[in-house]
Amino acid sequence: MEEKGSDVNLASWLLMDGFNGDYEQAVVISNDSDLALPIRIVRDELQLPIGLVNPNLNPKETTPAELSAVATFTRRLRIAALQNSLFPASLSDAQGVITKPASW
Repeated sequence: MEEKGSDVNLASWLLMDGFNGDYEQAVVISNDSDLALPIRIVRDELQLPIGLVNPNLNPKETTPAELSAVATFTRRLRIAALQNSLFPASLSDAQGVITKPASW
């Protein structure tokens, strides 16, 4: 699937919420180096801590240096943490059963 403006949307809300004082600390889950400038603005101009979690599960893929340099802290998403955070394969509500596609 193709991304359409999600980095711009994330950057806009990150800055707007920061300038409005809507958070004390932010964590961005991305490895898109286009987010380096808004992350730096949050850290330097707003004086707010901002962490970065690299969602790439391939241990050979490193966090882009541009992001590591501007984030207050960095982490890598661990596959076990991701697996422990998933919903079950099927859920029920008043409308019926919701089943996760097999390809997921």
